[in-house]
Amino acid sequence: MSQSNGRNQETLIEMSSTGEETADIAVITGSAVESPGEDNGPNYYTPSNDSRECEIPGNPEVLSTTTETASLIHGLPSGMQRKHVLFVNRRFRIDKHVRSKDSIFFCDGVRRIDFILSYVDDPKDGDKKMDRRKEFELNLLKTGLELETESKEDSDDGKTYFVKIHASWDVLTTYAEVMHIKVPIKGNDIPHARENPLDWMLKPFRLNPKIINPEPDYFTAPFSKQRQELFLIDNPDTFFSPSTRNRIVYYILYRCKYGTEDGKRKVGIKRLLNNGTYTAAFPLHDCRYWKKSHDPKSQNERYRLYKEWARFGRFYKEQPLNLIRKYYGEKIGIYFAWLGFYTEMLGIAGAVGFICFLYGCITKDGNVWSDEICDAELGGKIIMCPLCDGCDFWRLNTTCESTKNSHLFDNAATLFFAVFMGIWVTLFLELWKRRQAKLEYEWDLVDFEEEQQQLQLRPEYEAKCTHTKRNPVTQEMEPYIPISNQAVRSCLSGATVLFWIFLILICIVAVIVYRLSMYASFAKITVNMRKVKYIGTFVTPQMVTSVTASILNFIIIMILNFFYEKVAIWITDLEIPKTHFEYENRLTMKMFLFQFVNYYTSCFYVAFFKGKFIGRPGDYNRLFGSWRNEECDPGGCLIELTTQLTIIMAGKQIWGNIQESLWPWMKNWWVSRNARHHPERLYSRWEQDHDLQDMGQFGLFYEYLEMVIQFGFVTLFVASFPLAPVLALMNNIVEVRVDAWKFVTQFRRPMAAKAHSIGIWHQILNGIAIFSVVTNAFIVAFTSDMIPRLVYKYAYSQNAQLPMKGYINDSLSIANASLLVPGTQDKDITTCRYKDYRYPLGHEFQYKHNMQFWHILAAKMAFIIILEHVVFLVKFAIAALIPDVPSEVKARIKREKYLTQKILHEYELNKLKETLTGMADYDVNRQVSVQAQKVELLKEELV
Repeated sequence: MSQSNGRNQETLIEMSSTGEETADIAVITGSAVESPGEDNGPNYYTPSNDSRECEIPGNPEVLSTTTETASLIHGLPSGMQRKHVLFVNRRFRIDKHVRSKDSIFFCDGVRRIDFILSYVDDPKDGDKKMDRRKEFELNLLKTGLELETESKEDSDDGKTYFVKIHASWDVLTTYAEVMHIKVPIKGNDIPHARENPLDWMLKPFRLNPKIINPEPDYFTAPFSKQRQELFLIDNPDTFFSPSTRNRIVYYILYRCKYGTEDGKRKVGIKRLLNNGTYTAAFPLHDCRYWKKSHDPKSQNERYRLYKEWARFGRFYKEQPLNLIRKYYGEKIGIYFAWLGFYTEMLGIAGAVGFICFLYGCITKDGNVWSDEICDAELGGKIIMCPLCDGCDFWRLNTTCESTKNSHLFDNAATLFFAVFMGIWVTLFLELWKRRQAKLEYEWDLVDFEEEQQQLQLRPEYEAKCTHTKRNPVTQEMEPYIPISNQAVRSCLSGATVLFWIFLILICIVAVIVYRLSMYASFAKITVNMRKVKYIGTFVTPQMVTSVTASILNFIIIMILNFFYEKVAIWITDLEIPKTHFEYENRLTMKMFLFQFVNYYTSCFYVAFFKGKFIGRPGDYNRLFGSWRNEECDPGGCLIELTTQLTIIMAGKQIWGNIQESLWPWMKNWWVSRNARHHPERLYSRWEQDHDLQDMGQFGLFYEYLEMVIQFGFVTLFVASFPLAPVLALMNNIVEVRVDAWKFVTQFRRPMAAKAHSIGIWHQILNGIAIFSVVTNAFIVAFTSDMIPRLVYKYAYSQNAQLPMKGYINDSLSIANASLLVPGTQDKDITTCRYKDYRYPLGHEFQYKHNMQFWHILAAKMAFIIILEHVVFLVKFAIAALIPDVPSEVKARIKREKYLTQKILHEYELNKLKETLTGMADYDVNRQVSVQAQKVELLKEELV
């Protein structure tokens, strides 16, 4: 029923019960409007002795929140389904006990609830908070919003008040113009692109169009209150979607004044939430997620999202992005669009990575160097120098299995996959730009500027600013922080960040010390296990140390994450960013920098430092002068890097999914347990949503951060672990549905917000992509043994038929056992071998690096330079060849801009003709000619 209906009628409305002739007649107080003839569903409750009714605020025009009192007529026969209706202040009211628990309307059953505020009586500063609420709600009424308060006696916990907010048509149209909200102006007459003939192959993955109920495509234009007849307004009640309505209401709430304290004007719901005046502010879900609403006016979008999107059984189906955008807004819609696209692209990378892994499995037993190590006559007779002080000598063939396992990831396919991933990451970012441009067009985000609430001054900034200056543009006085103050805060913030990064490095050093000190202990434990057939083969000191150190490092990472999240927010607040946009960007950079150091430092250590600076027998390099630096397994450090990546990456993903799904469910179960045990209570829509978790300001922030860190694992070290994209793909298939389930079932409906891109995260992804080329080139060159093997094959091999024969013996230098520290020597062993390229004892340059070492080093540096240049050249060529915006989308944007501007000009032209009817013909023709010329100029610009 239209709120603009001003008809005052003295009407008595009777509502018949189903199958009964008896009606329940309400006492009429004042003037009433006619009933819309719709109910709120059949979920009726039997009236109890307490027949309290919803309180309805008075006429907003006189700013009164009092209601007239009336009583319902009781005593009707029992067993009848009936509706109690009371008309107050020209509106009808529905008794709480018979109102549907899915009702999203005021007590009159007509006015939609666009937003909910909740509060409790707080003994501490109770009067002060009550005064703030009173003035705040009074000012909300002045803006035209309509309020209705549910008493705490009617709430499930008996202590929470709920303030329901409704935006009338006049308010919606006024602020739609202020916020430049685009609305339909004409049906889109641009033909759709030709269907791909291979689309039939994707049919099993498509959603049924009838289920997702796609909306017609329209040309749109910013709403103008003075041109309402220009827009396609079929029904004022549904013209603005619920997400648009709650965005408009939040826009008002964010700017509404609630008082003046300490000479400063206090505004905004966010500050009232921070100081405890209100406990929550949120829009309502439209129904329960597992059951359709009985209200015929409900669109049941939450239910459809749950059935078609949030259930894991639909993991193979595409996401209903348009429905997500419609229900949650563009900001959340763009996140799920990016996550879905990233997962699709991981499918390609995962397939290639799995093929490379299969290649390693197939060639595992066919490479010469592994056979030489496993050969009892060759590797079994090579005595290796102890790997730690106090450790025993050992025979090379004891590392047979670890060497073969290392070949799974250190083979010819490693180089191919490193180059492929350098190209893949470029394709991913470039194709995402195109997908994003298409979404911008489809979602009316072309020429979009950041939300005004993102660019407006933060309340915290205004509260902490003690100085003002004149804005040169607006010529208005605005708060600011002096440069000296900003410098001090920035220095303190930077020092705090450096301190925590230094703390991470200390923890990494502690883990390294653990590796060094425990390796000898594990070596002594496992030395007697080598005779055991299975344990001695697989449980080596290197493997045990690597696994336990990786687990310990993962635990430290999780602990540091817990503390630094709070520290990052604290230091960002300390900097007092001016706008929300600036605040989010600063927090994002701090959190990512910390997470980058926290998650990747241990991997960088294994990849680029372990085994690289060990020295030689008799002159070992030592950490803090005590512990010998770690050595790599003769098979290389690549298998240890793979182990480290697997444990951290898999552990993070498993823990993240448990934390994201199980923890919110447990909290919601605990909060709502009382309501489930009291079925006689209404447990209304706003109470159900109030008991859900609040997504908070950083809800999407943590989702993006989790995926970006995963992206780093997939790209930065992928040369050592081709299965990383496969693990990421498996995780993301689950992640999409876990996030969807969480948003639909466990979180309150977030405030809808616009966003045309993933923001600063795209720059971070691009930085990781560039850095990944460098890291993978160094991994192939320095962590794997590919370059030494190639140098031996083409420069030092003496066997033309089997060029790799003799490689193991060639890669091991000889040391005099007497050079080892006391307690390590064995009188029966005079020499031992170690992995390096040095001249032997007695040579003119004994223990100096030989020429083969320098040849290999030169080859490594040349390989890095060539690989980087080739990959970067291909990356930049792909980026240049693939336009950011598809040509079809460009044409559609120009066409839509031309037609919408033409429609607007023609509308102005007709209006001008009507206005100038009484003027001279010359003036009329002149004015009309001006408008016609504007249309032609616009056409020339766009065509």
